[in-house]
Amino acid sequence: MIHVSHVFRVAVLSCIMAASTNAQAMNHDYKDALSKAILFFEGQRSGKLPSTQRVKWRGDSALSDGESKNVSLSGGYYDAGDNVKFTWPMAFTISLLSWAAIEYPEQLNSASQLGYLRSEIRWGSDFIIKAHVSSTKLYTQVGDGNKDHACWERPEDMDTPRTVTEINTNSPGTEVAAESAAALAAASIVFKGVDSNYSSKLLKHSKSLFKFGDKYQGSYQGSCPFYCSYSGYHDELLWAAAWLYKASRESRYLKYAISHGGWNQAATEFSWDNKFVGAQISLAKEYFAGKHELETFKRGADSFVCAIMPNSSVVQIRTTPGGLLYTRDSSNLQYVSSASMVLLAYSNILIGTIQCGNTKFTRAQIKSFAKSQVEYILGNNPLKMSYMVGYGSTYPQQLHHRGASIESVYVHPTKVGCNDGYSSYYSSSKPNPNIHVGAIVGGPNARDEFSDTRPDSSHLEPTTYMNAAFVGSVVAFLDNSLDKY
Repeated sequence: MIHVSHVFRVAVLSCIMAASTNAQAMNHDYKDALSKAILFFEGQRSGKLPSTQRVKWRGDSALSDGESKNVSLSGGYYDAGDNVKFTWPMAFTISLLSWAAIEYPEQLNSASQLGYLRSEIRWGSDFIIKAHVSSTKLYTQVGDGNKDHACWERPEDMDTPRTVTEINTNSPGTEVAAESAAALAAASIVFKGVDSNYSSKLLKHSKSLFKFGDKYQGSYQGSCPFYCSYSGYHDELLWAAAWLYKASRESRYLKYAISHGGWNQAATEFSWDNKFVGAQISLAKEYFAGKHELETFKRGADSFVCAIMPNSSVVQIRTTPGGLLYTRDSSNLQYVSSASMVLLAYSNILIGTIQCGNTKFTRAQIKSFAKSQVEYILGNNPLKMSYMVGYGSTYPQQLHHRGASIESVYVHPTKVGCNDGYSSYYSSSKPNPNIHVGAIVGGPNARDEFSDTRPDSSHLEPTTYMNAAFVGSVVAFLDNSLDKY
C-alpha cells in the first residue's frame, strides 16, 4: 500500500545524464508490455489459486478471510506490496481494467489478451460481490494495515490479524460503495456478451451499492492512514452514475448526473481518490452524441487536458527534465499512467480542438503526449531503464513487495516469520528471488533520478491501480487505428 504521507530519503542512482535533454528514442513492443502488465495481477491474487495460474512462485493464501464475521472473503487482490485487501482501491482497479476492455476490445483480442483481462476483472469483481453481503452492508478491508506493515512475510505465511471492517447504515462510506458500484457496472458491460447471467448479477449489485452509497452519505475514512479520502465522495457518485447509465441506459442515472452537476470540479489528477475527470470524460461522450445539457462535464474534461499538457498557457502539473508528468513524489507513476489513460480515452471521442488560454491542442497532440508518458515508463527516459519489472534489459531488481522479495514457498517451504523477513530479505541488497513480471514501480523523482533500493516504498512499490491504468494506456498503441474511435 502507498502511505500518502510517507516521508522518505531520496537516494540517487549514480549516473551522469544531461538533465535538460530527453532520452534517445527506442522502439517498444507494446504487445509484450500489455501482456506483462496484465500478467502482474496474477501475482497479486489472494485466495485459492486456479489451475490456470501462470505466476508459479505464488501459492494459496488467506483462505480463511472473513471467518470472524461468518462470511467468506477469500479471493480478491492484495493492493500493493503488502498483504492487506482494500475494497476501495480494488474496485477502482476493476473499474479501470473494465474501461480498458470496453474501450479497446479489438486491440486486446488481436493481442490474445482479452480473455486474460476478463479473468482479472472477474477475480476482483467476485470479491466485491462476496463483500456486498446485503443492500446496506459492504465489507471494505481484510487485514490490519499497521500490523501488516510491521511484518515482512509472504502472503502464504501470513499470520498477522485478518481484521475485517465494513460500512453500513450507521457507519457509511460513500466513496467505497460508489466506487464498487462503478466497478461492477463497468464489469457488467465487459461480460454482457460473454456471460449474460454474470453480467446481470454484476449490474444488480451495482445498482444496490449505488443506492446504498447515495442514501447513506458519509465520507469513508476506514482505511486511513493508507487510503484516506481527500476529494470527498461526490466524484465517486458521479463516476458511478456515469457507468450505471452506460451499463443500463436507464435515464435516471443520467438525470442524477445532470441534477448534481454542481458537484463537478476541475481536476488535475485521476486517481483512486479523485474520479472527477473519469466521470467528465464518460459524460462528455454523451455530450458529443447530442446531449448538450452535459456541457459542464465536457468543460471539466477540457480543463484537465489544459492543466497537464506541456506548453499549455494554463498548465498546472509540470514535467521532469526528461519529460515525465510529475504530480507528486509518492508513487508518481500512478498519476502518469492514469493521466495517459484518460487523455487517450478523451482523444478517442473528442471533436475539434481544446482551447487552453492562448494555446490549443488537437487530438493528435494529446495522443502524442500520452504516448510519450507510456514510452518513458518503458525506457525512453534519461536512465534508459524500464520501470516495468521484466520488460526490457534494464528494470528494477528490488521491487518493494513481500512475496517477490522472499523465496517462493515451493523453493523455501519453511515459514519465514515477520522478523526473519525483515532481517534476511527486506534489508538484503540482492535482487528479488521472484521476478514479479509486469509490475510497475512508483518511479523516479522530480529530477528523473531513481534508486533501486527495496525499502524505498514510494519509488519501488507496485499497485494494482497503477498497473490497471497502464493497461488502459499501452493497449491504445497496439495498432494505428486510434482515429476510428
